Amino acid sequence: MINIFPEPIQNLPAADIPLKGVKAFLSQGKNHQIIFMEFENDVDLPEHSHESQWEIVVNGKVDLIVEGHKKTYKKGERFFIPKRAKHSAKVYAGYSSIAFFNQKDRYRQRSLKKK
Repeated sequence: MINIFPEPIQNLPAADIPLKGVKAFLSQGKNHQIIFMEFENDVDLPEHSHESQWEIVVNGKVDLIVEGHKKTYKKGERFFIPKRAKHSAKVYAGYSSIAFFNQKDRYRQRSLKKK
């Protein structure tokens, strides 16, 4: 997997995301999280919901279905998922993104440092 993010981001704590081939770095705020994600494999994310999410695609593409409406997002595009909106996605290998979650505990820290 190519490291798309620079060393300061790679030195953030690893986020505990239980998906094969996903590398994620966690920036923890008082009331939010920012996750820097890289996907080595295609991943099908089942329908779910949570607090609001804003995401920008750094590389690759994702097919996102929000409340039954499907749209494909590619490099440089961004999307917003409202609080409690049901959504699912097909994430393609090579996808990387920066995601803001309006939730302080969306993901847990896996370790102090990702190495």
